[in-house]
Amino acid sequence: MNEDHASAAADIAEVEAANTAFYEALERGDYEDLSGRWLPGEDLTVSCVHPGWPVLTGRGDVLRSYALIMANTEYIQFFLTDVNVSMTDDTALVTCTENILSGGPAEEGNALGPLVGQLVVATNVFRRTPQGWKLWSHHGSPVLAETGEEDDEEPSSS
Repeated sequence: MNEDHASAAADIAEVEAANTAFYEALERGDYEDLSGRWLPGEDLTVSCVHPGWPVLTGRGDVLRSYALIMANTEYIQFFLTDVNVSMTDDTALVTCTENILSGGPAEEGNALGPLVGQLVVATNVFRRTPQGWKLWSHHGSPVLAETGEEDDEEPSSS
């Protein structure tokens, strides 16, 4: 039984590393590395949902979306929290919160446009391949910020 636990722990560590490497490739704007992290071939259709986008299916459309994001983002950094890995056979499900810090093109001579923070909850599905764990599906959904207006609506005592 200990051998099974060790094997499962190793698989989970590999999936966590594959998940981290996916985000690091995106941060670096490394399209080749990012492309290699998705399932190859057309035998399994990959899918992706970026926050606010329609569902993208097929490797070509998914990878084009990342090329577009990289081309229009000067700076992006992901701080992953609440990472959880579930596994069954050769499929792994990773859920996490993407704490994203990003910046657009420079404004009036600045090196970088204003930085914007965003919270996204993500589900990444990986499949085991002979080349390691590859992304099958990514789904990101925005976390709506609490406005705090409820606190302001308390009746005043006058």
